[in-house]
Amino acid sequence: MGAGGQRDPRRLRNDEEGSTLLLAIFFGALCLAVVLLVVAATSLYLERKRLFSLADGAALAAAESFPLESVSRDDSGEVRPALRSADVEEAAREYLADASTGSFRDLRLLGARSPDGRSAAVSLACAWAPPVVSLFAPEGVRVEVSATARSVLGG
Repeated sequence: MGAGGQRDPRRLRNDEEGSTLLLAIFFGALCLAVVLLVVAATSLYLERKRLFSLADGAALAAAESFPLESVSRDDSGEVRPALRSADVEEAAREYLADASTGSFRDLRLLGARSPDGRSAAVSLACAWAPPVVSLFAPEGVRVEVSATARSVLGG
Protein backbone atom coordinates (compact mmCIF):
# COMPACT_ATOMS: atom_id res chain seq x y z
CA MET A 1 0.00 0.00 0.00
CA GLY A 2 1.11 3.50 -0.74
CA ALA A 3 0.91 6.59 1.40
CA GLY A 4 -2.49 7.41 2.85
CA GLY A 5 -3.77 3.81 2.64
CA GLN A 6 -4.20 3.78 -1.16
CA ARG A 7 -3.14 0.90 -3.35
CA ASP A 8 -0.26 1.21 -5.73
CA PRO A 9 -1.68 1.92 -9.27
CA ARG A 10 0.91 -0.37 -10.85
CA ARG A 11 -0.31 -3.29 -8.77
CA LEU A 12 -4.00 -2.53 -9.49
CA ARG A 13 -3.35 -2.73 -13.20
CA ASN A 14 -2.07 -6.30 -12.86
CA ASP A 15 -4.66 -7.38 -10.29
CA GLU A 16 -7.24 -9.66 -11.93
CA GLU A 17 -8.97 -10.85 -8.80
CA GLY A 18 -12.70 -11.39 -9.37
CA SER A 19 -12.63 -11.21 -13.19
CA THR A 20 -13.00 -14.99 -13.54
CA LEU A 21 -16.19 -14.92 -11.48
CA LEU A 22 -17.76 -12.36 -13.82
CA LEU A 23 -16.84 -14.45 -16.85
CA ALA A 24 -18.28 -17.58 -15.23
CA ILE A 25 -21.56 -15.80 -14.43
CA PHE A 26 -21.83 -14.43 -17.97
CA PHE A 27 -21.02 -17.82 -19.51
CA GLY A 28 -23.54 -19.57 -17.23
CA ALA A 29 -26.29 -17.11 -18.22
CA LEU A 30 -25.42 -17.55 -21.91
CA CYS A 31 -25.52 -21.35 -21.59
CA LEU A 32 -28.86 -21.19 -19.80
CA ALA A 33 -30.31 -18.97 -22.55
CA VAL A 34 -29.09 -21.36 -25.25
CA VAL A 35 -30.52 -24.38 -23.44
CA LEU A 36 -33.90 -22.66 -23.03
CA LEU A 37 -33.98 -21.74 -26.72
CA VAL A 38 -33.10 -25.26 -27.80
CA VAL A 39 -35.76 -26.73 -25.52
CA ALA A 40 -38.37 -24.31 -26.91
CA ALA A 41 -37.38 -24.98 -30.54
CA THR A 42 -37.48 -28.74 -30.00
CA SER A 43 -40.87 -28.51 -28.33
CA LEU A 44 -42.24 -26.44 -31.22
CA TYR A 45 -40.85 -28.88 -33.79
CA LEU A 46 -42.36 -31.90 -32.01
CA GLU A 47 -45.72 -30.15 -31.61
CA ARG A 48 -45.81 -29.39 -35.35
CA LYS A 49 -44.92 -33.01 -36.19
CA ARG A 50 -47.67 -34.31 -33.89
CA LEU A 51 -50.20 -31.90 -35.40
CA PHE A 52 -49.15 -32.90 -38.92
CA SER A 53 -49.60 -36.59 -38.04
CA LEU A 54 -53.10 -35.82 -36.78
CA ALA A 55 -53.92 -33.86 -39.96
CA ASP A 56 -52.52 -36.66 -42.10
CA GLY A 57 -54.73 -39.21 -40.34
CA ALA A 58 -57.78 -36.96 -40.72
CA ALA A 59 -57.04 -36.48 -44.44
CA LEU A 60 -56.68 -40.23 -44.93
CA ALA A 61 -59.96 -40.91 -43.13
CA ALA A 62 -61.63 -38.17 -45.19
CA ALA A 63 -60.24 -39.58 -48.46
CA GLU A 64 -61.98 -42.86 -47.64
CA SER A 65 -65.33 -41.17 -46.96
CA PHE A 66 -66.89 -41.75 -50.36
CA PRO A 67 -70.08 -43.80 -50.70
CA LEU A 68 -69.78 -46.93 -52.82
CA GLU A 69 -72.39 -45.57 -55.23
CA SER A 70 -69.99 -42.79 -56.19
CA VAL A 71 -67.33 -45.17 -57.53
CA SER A 72 -67.21 -45.23 -61.32
CA ARG A 73 -64.92 -46.02 -64.24
CA ASP A 74 -63.51 -43.22 -66.32
CA ASP A 75 -62.78 -43.31 -70.07
CA SER A 76 -59.47 -45.11 -69.55
CA GLY A 77 -61.15 -47.82 -67.47
CA GLU A 78 -59.64 -46.64 -64.19
CA VAL A 79 -61.87 -46.99 -61.12
CA ARG A 80 -62.27 -43.67 -59.28
CA PRO A 81 -64.28 -42.62 -56.27
CA ALA A 82 -66.00 -39.24 -56.25
CA LEU A 83 -65.56 -37.24 -53.05
CA ARG A 84 -67.82 -34.44 -51.91
CA SER A 85 -66.51 -31.68 -49.66
CA ALA A 86 -69.38 -32.15 -47.21
CA ASP A 87 -68.48 -35.83 -46.74
CA VAL A 88 -64.80 -34.96 -46.38
CA GLU A 89 -65.49 -32.39 -43.67
CA GLU A 90 -67.82 -34.73 -41.78
CA ALA A 91 -65.25 -37.57 -41.89
CA ALA A 92 -62.47 -35.26 -40.71
CA ARG A 93 -64.59 -34.03 -37.79
CA GLU A 94 -65.44 -37.62 -36.82
CA TYR A 95 -61.77 -38.60 -36.97
CA LEU A 96 -60.77 -35.68 -34.74
CA ALA A 97 -63.55 -36.51 -32.28
CA ASP A 98 -62.31 -40.13 -32.03
CA ALA A 99 -58.57 -39.34 -31.98
CA SER A 100 -56.73 -38.48 -28.78
CA THR A 101 -56.43 -34.70 -29.18
CA GLY A 102 -56.43 -33.75 -25.50
CA SER A 103 -52.80 -32.64 -25.41
CA PHE A 104 -53.30 -29.98 -28.11
CA ARG A 105 -54.19 -26.48 -26.92
CA ASP A 106 -57.00 -24.80 -28.83
CA LEU A 107 -57.14 -27.38 -31.64
CA ARG A 108 -59.17 -26.18 -34.63
CA LEU A 109 -60.21 -27.69 -37.92
CA LEU A 110 -59.50 -24.83 -40.33
CA GLY A 111 -60.85 -26.60 -43.36
CA ALA A 112 -61.61 -29.97 -44.87
CA ARG A 113 -62.59 -30.20 -48.50
CA SER A 114 -62.15 -32.08 -51.73
CA PRO A 115 -60.46 -29.73 -54.19
CA ASP A 116 -60.76 -32.04 -57.19
CA GLY A 117 -63.32 -34.68 -56.24
CA ARG A 118 -60.57 -37.29 -55.85
CA SER A 119 -58.47 -36.09 -52.91
CA ALA A 120 -59.15 -34.77 -49.42
CA ALA A 121 -57.34 -31.72 -48.02
CA VAL A 122 -57.40 -31.06 -44.27
CA SER A 123 -55.98 -28.04 -42.43
CA LEU A 124 -55.54 -27.92 -38.64
CA ALA A 125 -54.25 -25.32 -36.20
CA CYS A 126 -53.35 -25.30 -32.53
CA ALA A 127 -51.69 -23.00 -30.02
CA TRP A 128 -48.19 -23.83 -28.79
CA ALA A 129 -46.49 -22.55 -25.67
CA PRO A 130 -42.88 -23.23 -24.70
CA PRO A 131 -42.33 -25.68 -21.84
CA VAL A 132 -40.32 -23.04 -19.93
CA VAL A 133 -41.36 -19.41 -20.33
CA SER A 134 -38.36 -17.13 -20.57
CA LEU A 135 -37.30 -13.79 -21.96
CA PHE A 136 -35.79 -15.55 -24.97
CA ALA A 137 -38.82 -17.58 -26.11
CA PRO A 138 -42.24 -16.17 -26.98
CA GLU A 139 -45.23 -16.94 -24.82
CA GLY A 140 -46.70 -18.98 -27.65
CA VAL A 141 -47.41 -19.17 -31.34
CA ARG A 142 -50.11 -20.58 -33.57
CA VAL A 143 -49.12 -23.70 -35.49
CA GLU A 144 -50.93 -24.54 -38.75
CA VAL A 145 -50.51 -27.61 -40.94
CA SER A 146 -52.21 -28.99 -44.04
CA ALA A 147 -52.32 -32.55 -45.34
CA THR A 148 -53.75 -34.07 -48.50
CA ALA A 149 -54.66 -37.70 -49.14
CA ARG A 150 -56.12 -39.51 -52.13
CA SER A 151 -57.90 -42.84 -52.42
CA VAL A 152 -56.65 -45.11 -55.15
CA LEU A 153 -58.68 -48.15 -56.07
CA GLY A 154 -57.26 -51.07 -58.01
CA GLY A 155 -59.42 -52.22 -60.88
